[in-house]
Amino acid sequence: MATHAVHTKPRRRTEFDKHLPVDHRLNTVYRIGAGVIGAFLVAFGILGLMNHIGFFDTGGNSVAGLNTNGTLSILSIVVGAILLAGMVIGGNVASTLNMVFGVLFLLNGFLNLALLDGDYNFLAFKIQNVIFSFIVGLLLMTFGMYGRVGSTLPHDNPYWRARHPDAGERERPPAGG
Repeated sequence: MATHAVHTKPRRRTEFDKHLPVDHRLNTVYRIGAGVIGAFLVAFGILGLMNHIGFFDTGGNSVAGLNTNGTLSILSIVVGAILLAGMVIGGNVASTLNMVFGVLFLLNGFLNLALLDGDYNFLAFKIQNVIFSFIVGLLLMTFGMYGRVGSTLPHDNPYWRARHPDAGERERPPAGG
């Protein structure tokens, strides 16, 4: 006995780009999140390269309280530059970049937590790097998901309308009235 509703209409792919205007208020949140974290990562990477640390050096070299080496510095610059590019583009690109890099930072934190004090810790992570990775991952995910997910999204939100196309039609006032 089936207790769920059967949908007879074919599912259509939701395209958010059509629903989110460039000047939408959510765009500011996505851009600030990508920009602030991207700028910090670029600055961290540049400071790390200025110290002439070896690329796979796992010594105690630190910048801004975080352990680093040449590889981590270059990786930080690349990721920071991508986030800054997302800030410039804005909109759904910035939101999606924030979410993707947020998940990657969290996974990186767990991976490097497992590799601490091991032979395969080629990014020279210490516990403060792991904690930083978790915090940045959660911040990026929060910035990226802001206004996209939640149970209390307003009905004029483009993501709510895309998930409830039938409800949006019922709530529109009649034409000419």
